[in-house]
Amino acid sequence: MAPRQSPTILQRRFGTELRRLREAAGLSASSAAEHLGTDRTVISNVEAGRFGISEERLRRLASIYECNDAALVDALAELTGGRRTGWWEEYRGKIPPSFLDVSALEDYAVCLRTVQIAHLPGLFHTEDHARAIFELPEPPMPRLEVELRVAHRMARQAVVAGEHAVPYVGVIHEAAIRMQLGGRSVARAQLRHLLKASEWPNVTLRVIPFTAGGFPLLGDSSVLYVEAPNRHLDTVQMDSPTGAIFFDSPTQIAHFRARLDLVEKVALTAPKSRDFIRTVIKEL
Repeated sequence: MAPRQSPTILQRRFGTELRRLREAAGLSASSAAEHLGTDRTVISNVEAGRFGISEERLRRLASIYECNDAALVDALAELTGGRRTGWWEEYRGKIPPSFLDVSALEDYAVCLRTVQIAHLPGLFHTEDHARAIFELPEPPMPRLEVELRVAHRMARQAVVAGEHAVPYVGVIHEAAIRMQLGGRSVARAQLRHLLKASEWPNVTLRVIPFTAGGFPLLGDSSVLYVEAPNRHLDTVQMDSPTGAIFFDSPTQIAHFRARLDLVEKVALTAPKSRDFIRTVIKEL
């Protein structure tokens, strides 16, 4: 079996959790391989996401590692070789891989939580608003890449608006609400769409006004917390000037979860947030 050249975020996440289970059991990669009846490089490649394994082998490893968390093992089994190919794969090689990783995480999630300081949540962008964002970089991107990114962003929205929409809790700073990307008319249409989305049964959008002052995560422009089917597999994604950054260690996950809880406490309620957005629309 040839190794994967570019493992996806979920393949890497699967391997990372297997490594943690092995280390918790106090076994080296060589010892684990000996128990499994294979070569050490197989264990190393699986933990790096370069190789996949069958559900049977996954469950054998869980037994070798004396993992008694049946729910975690079942969640890992869902990530073995039989998992379907996602819609985002049609964009592979056309837009940055981190965009596809975010799509995969969103598709895997049972709940999404976000904090947005400078931008509105991508899952609620209009085409014109998304296009205005992708036209910002200097030097400008080729028109085809801009349109591919816009199309990908629109397709992502099925995770909150489709047949199997997941719960979404988004906290948005007033700075992002008032940003007039693309001009007044584009901004007005975008806020109206955001207002409509805030009334969907699975969506909760809350605003932090300037008057709230400081709060945790203020210095981070965008934080996405992905709740997985099993909490051990939760992942956090943050934007950076060089692309998406992913966090998955238990300490980091607990850190972000606690801060998200604190941020939600200082945000306006959902009804007051809708009133706030309506006020900004009237001012445009």
